[in-house]
Amino acid sequence: MKDMKNSSSHAYDEASPSEESLSSVHPDLRVGFILMNKFTLAPISGFVESLRFAADKSFRSLQIYCKWDWMTFNDEPVTASCGLSVNPTTSLNLKALKENYDYIVIAGGLLTETRNPPEKLLEILNEIHNAKIPIIAFCSGCFVLGNAGLMDGRKCAIHFTTREEFSERFPKAITVVDKAYVEDQGIFTCPGGTAIDLAADLIRRHCGDIRAQKSLEYLLINADKQIIDEKEYLHLESPTTYENHIVSKAIAFMSENLSAHVTLKEVAEHARTNPRQLHRAFLSSTNEPPSNYWRKLRLEHARKLLANTNAYITNIAIECGFSDASHFILWFKKQYGETPFTYRKRRHEVEKLK
Repeated sequence: MKDMKNSSSHAYDEASPSEESLSSVHPDLRVGFILMNKFTLAPISGFVESLRFAADKSFRSLQIYCKWDWMTFNDEPVTASCGLSVNPTTSLNLKALKENYDYIVIAGGLLTETRNPPEKLLEILNEIHNAKIPIIAFCSGCFVLGNAGLMDGRKCAIHFTTREEFSERFPKAITVVDKAYVEDQGIFTCPGGTAIDLAADLIRRHCGDIRAQKSLEYLLINADKQIIDEKEYLHLESPTTYENHIVSKAIAFMSENLSAHVTLKEVAEHARTNPRQLHRAFLSSTNEPPSNYWRKLRLEHARKLLANTNAYITNIAIECGFSDASHFILWFKKQYGETPFTYRKRRHEVEKLK
């Protein structure tokens, strides 16, 4: 009989945190879930299962590449619309929300729980948005964001059964019913479903293609059929997520010229405007200057290359439009809190975990 200890791990192995110390591991994607009472389980389960498969090289559900926590407004257990009870894993703390997560998810469900959310929760969501932390709303979570005033002038992916009421309550929002999700200026809305496509895009953006593909494969999703065509859906880095045509044209031009030494004046000329108007348009649409936005695009591209290739750091710096490796290392550390070398070394070490 085979020794069970020598048998290979599979997707249903239980997590064993005592096997190794993960205290030095810094996840690339951190998500905080705020669960409303009577939340819809399907999008939450699809989203977090995607994170779980991407988070660990093997299948022990260790939170290595990805990290997530469950919260509720009053730190008490909540019940999903299907009757499942969920206990929060951490308390809802504004300072912790700002410091510990890359995305905050507001998980809605039955409208009775989201039509009139607690005022304190609305204040917290506004603080998070002001801190430029992206917010994701599932199902009727968009009603919570609407009450917080965060949907005014933004596109909102809404379930067709609630579109009429949502439009009446929040007439300044731009409702969309034929998208799996929409991102507009730091606000993501997803009408329901499994939310696997949104999770895959976020994993791809923060953890690389390999992690995203692993999740899709083990969730039995055909990546070729996964709806990620920019003609059908609004993407994380798609310029169509911004209503301002100047910003849209500028971002498209930036994305096509990540390695080129193009000036902002040339970007403005491509967008048929001048540098001052370009600056104003970006501040209005993205809450940051065009130079900052462009640098973040380049750094995100660089991080993907560090995670998915063996290219020299100097070559990556040049390919991503930085004048030299020192300049690249400086900005990478400012953005991500570690050097490119440390990031790649950490990822390599994590890959060795069995």
